Amino acid sequence: MFDFEFDDPTEGDRSDDLIEAYESHLRDGGAAFFDVDDLEYIATTYFETGRLTEALDVVDVQIERSPGSSDPWMRRGILLNHLDRHEEALDAYDQALALNPVDAETLVNRGITLDTLGRSEDALDDFEQALSFDPFASDALFNRAIALEKMDRFEDAAAALEACAEADPEHPEVWYELGFCYDQLDRLDDSVRAYDRQIDVDPYAQNAWYNRGIVLNRLSRYEEAVGSYDFAVAIDDGFTSAWYNRGNALANLGDAQGAAESYLKVLEYEDGDAATFYNLGLAYDDLGDYVTAVDYFRRAVADDADYADAWYGMGCALDGQGLYNEALASFARAIALAPEEGEYWHARADTEYNAGRLPEALRAYTHVVRLDPENKDAWLDLAETRLEAGLRMEALDAFSQVVRLDPTSSEAHLRQAWALASIGQRENAVRSFRRAAELDPSRAEEIRRAYPDLMGGDVRPGAGGLGRGAAGDERA
Repeated sequence: MFDFEFDDPTEGDRSDDLIEAYESHLRDGGAAFFDVDDLEYIATTYFETGRLTEALDVVDVQIERSPGSSDPWMRRGILLNHLDRHEEALDAYDQALALNPVDAETLVNRGITLDTLGRSEDALDDFEQALSFDPFASDALFNRAIALEKMDRFEDAAAALEACAEADPEHPEVWYELGFCYDQLDRLDDSVRAYDRQIDVDPYAQNAWYNRGIVLNRLSRYEEAVGSYDFAVAIDDGFTSAWYNRGNALANLGDAQGAAESYLKVLEYEDGDAATFYNLGLAYDDLGDYVTAVDYFRRAVADDADYADAWYGMGCALDGQGLYNEALASFARAIALAPEEGEYWHARADTEYNAGRLPEALRAYTHVVRLDPENKDAWLDLAETRLEAGLRMEALDAFSQVVRLDPTSSEAHLRQAWALASIGQRENAVRSFRRAAELDPSRAEEIRRAYPDLMGGDVRPGAGGLGRGAAGDERA
């Protein structure tokens, strides 16, 4: 895009004098005293200082002075585009092209305005025509790529950006946009390299650091992602999206304290929203601070009453405090919003169990395995709860499902053996014990000590930890 700059700009003192003289002359009735170069410099100064309407007035004087020149018409179009007077801008570009039909710069600027108006196909025509006159015009290549991005044609956009980068590797934005395109194409390593190139061009490009962090997070390179977000917030401490995503990356690293601190930085600059409150709730839940976790989950559902995960998180934190009735009320809200979400039902079942309500827990566990018949953890919880409730045959059926779903799990065979032994099926129990031992020979002596009358002296190496509480029996 035309930048209103001279090749040899006037130095500071004369610049101030020139502007002052021009404005004084205007007050006296006209600009006849100033030549074309002076007017161009004055227009440039107004443009660069954001005085666009005054710049437009100067360009109109240039058009009166040089009615056969296309450049002032192009500059008029640029100014009108910046003033959001897009249709007038198109008229100005048309005037410029009528005077100089092969001006690639005017075609690029008209294409930019057309793209702003949502006329992407027409914009592409202008960019391609400009490239027919100048195949290596980086602005044409770059803006063609931007139009293609808006049309979700990321392969084509990436190709145009690659050509632009080859023609002008120091272009101020090409590597950033190329990083974005590669991200959309799931070429994540290429995306990181493109953002690295953008940072080489502009080390203070906070958005490049930020987007680099997002891509690294997607690559599960969480520590590097945190490093990228650190640079973004070092450049702009108020970059709340970077703080938020930094918190997510730290949460992925298991650093709940660091995650909470990052989310709290968001709240220093914003009122907060349901997602931020929810993530704070998760962080404090991971830290075992269930009271604070509940407070943030409550703030999340106050902001968005239909946030099912926040109701679920609040239920888990209330369960962690032993507030089972309140926890069950929260799970009920989550289930009402997402009745097919097995995780919510599973948490409800765990809380019913923790409250000592075995019939209610059994009903909820049964519902979980109906929703998700492949959920071996739910089958295991159902089996053990049935066994505790004295429903031994039903428990055995559930243990058989655990073994079916996880046949190489020593623990699954061991628990099945325990259930078989409890109903007197000694031979089947021995077979399951031995299978458990084959899968995990490290705990043979535990089996021998736990069931000496059943196993006798002929014990193959096996697994122990018999009974409820051996593997993940604690529920929250």
